[in-house]
Amino acid sequence: MKRSIVTLPDYAIGADVYEKAGAFIKKYGATAVIIGGKTAMSVAAGDLTDALARDGVSVTGQVWFGGDSTYENVEMLVADETVKSADVVLAVGGGKCCDTCKVVAERLGKPLFTFPTISSNCAPCTALAIMYNADGSFKNNFYCAHPPLCVFINDKIIAESPIAYLRAGIGDALSKEAEVELALRHVEPDQNLLVGRCLCAACTEPLLQYGEEALKACENNQTSKALQEVVLDIVISTGLVSNMTVCPEFYYNTNLAHCFYYGATIFPVAHQYLHGFIVAFGVSVLLDYDGQTELRDRVMRFYKKTGLPVTLADIGLTREDLPALIEKATHVPGWHVEGYDLNAEKFRKSVINVDDLGKTLK
Repeated sequence: MKRSIVTLPDYAIGADVYEKAGAFIKKYGATAVIIGGKTAMSVAAGDLTDALARDGVSVTGQVWFGGDSTYENVEMLVADETVKSADVVLAVGGGKCCDTCKVVAERLGKPLFTFPTISSNCAPCTALAIMYNADGSFKNNFYCAHPPLCVFINDKIIAESPIAYLRAGIGDALSKEAEVELALRHVEPDQNLLVGRCLCAACTEPLLQYGEEALKACENNQTSKALQEVVLDIVISTGLVSNMTVCPEFYYNTNLAHCFYYGATIFPVAHQYLHGFIVAFGVSVLLDYDGQTELRDRVMRFYKKTGLPVTLADIGLTREDLPALIEKATHVPGWHVEGYDLNAEKFRKSVINVDDLGKTLK
């Protein structure tokens, strides 16, 4: 087998998940440190601290994660006495907070639990951390020995978060089936990869079915069945696929859609947009490149209804940016698909084709 050890996280969803968290966490220690984003801690840390105290788990402090998933922020946190002295680490916030905390927990050998306060990607569920340079450009992937032990999703908090994060989460999650199916198309799968490929088939349709309704619920700051379905898709379903298809020995989780995103990160204007928002455009490029025109058109019509990008201008880029973008995109993890030809010029033409199609939708 390609990999003989696979670990997967537990998860819970609901407005009452913080009340349930202590029963999980106290098995691993009596003290916890909350590491999070400033806004995330302001909306979640108080209730979480109170809930854990009722189960005998003491939160010894709240520490800002630094604002981006960089190794500089990791070093800052591993040197923090509040972090070092706690039995367990609680990551409270978005994907970059969770990724930072994964590396911190790995470095310190501490159990990690995640508490996403937004739903913009699957980072709270995965063993992979995406690390950036101080200027915001992509640096590398950090592979953890295992994912967080449990993901606690408070959908009430997510419903009250800015809608842009949910929209970006939908864009990011739409990449999962397209990328994993392409990555494994010419690979003889073992049981782990076969499970990952089957799981990715659960990622696209719920987003297209419930996405518009979920965004309306978030706009009204109300949870709903549609919102829960979409959040579970973004955070859990895609995260489980990642855990089955990524490890230091192989990388079948991402390719063309994320290559486009990584290429875009070299432009300062791209930092004004969330990860999944840019990835969404990359999904259209992948589908065009792969000749999946019917699905490409369906996805782009969905984008038009839900505010996701259909043109380069929607993500602050122009065609003059493409040479530098593609140079970066072709030199990042993911620019390799076994048994499948990846060609920079064909990729460029697909970007232009999607841009043209998007302009007709405008």
